[in-house]
Amino acid sequence: MRSARSLQTTRPATGDKREAILRAATHVFARNGYFNSKVADIARVAGVADGTVYLYFKSKEEILRSIFERNTSEAVAEGRESLAGISDAREKLRRIARQHLERLGADRDLAVVFQVELRGSTKFMEEFSAAGLAAYLGLIREVFEEGQREGVFRADLKAKLVAKILFGALDEMATNWILSKRRYKLAPLADAVLDIFLNGVSAR
Repeated sequence: MRSARSLQTTRPATGDKREAILRAATHVFARNGYFNSKVADIARVAGVADGTVYLYFKSKEEILRSIFERNTSEAVAEGRESLAGISDAREKLRRIARQHLERLGADRDLAVVFQVELRGSTKFMEEFSAAGLAAYLGLIREVFEEGQREGVFRADLKAKLVAKILFGALDEMATNWILSKRRYKLAPLADAVLDIFLNGVSAR
């Protein structure tokens, strides 16, 4: 395990200290593990005093929650914005899938926090599943329901279940990417997932 000193990044001279703390925490949690990380480690990497961290966050747990909430809300907002100009529900699902993997593939530390560190506590998972994750699944569900109304998708399927299945497939791709000893781009896997999701596996 590398020391917090070796994880230190360039200290921000000015700017949003809260954002700097969240970036530093993502880096520290990913490298050291959430439970092994200390607020002092985060402060050192962010280039601020320990007490400054507590001006913005009550605890290490709140920092982890904030990382999740911020990134999930951004993903939902970006998703809705990017879907505005697309009329085909199938292409909308493809766009959601690609953005999902692009976001994680562009920031390995963030991916580790989402795929590994957030899963380390049942309490966290219960809280997060009821909050930001519900909004993200809701976006997928809305698109599928739109496709059902247009006759693109089967009307007998439960949209909520379909949303969980698609999310689960993307989630597994991201986890495998983190754990793999090989280095490859994550985002292109979205097309393979959507091909199976939309077309099935039966030969025709």
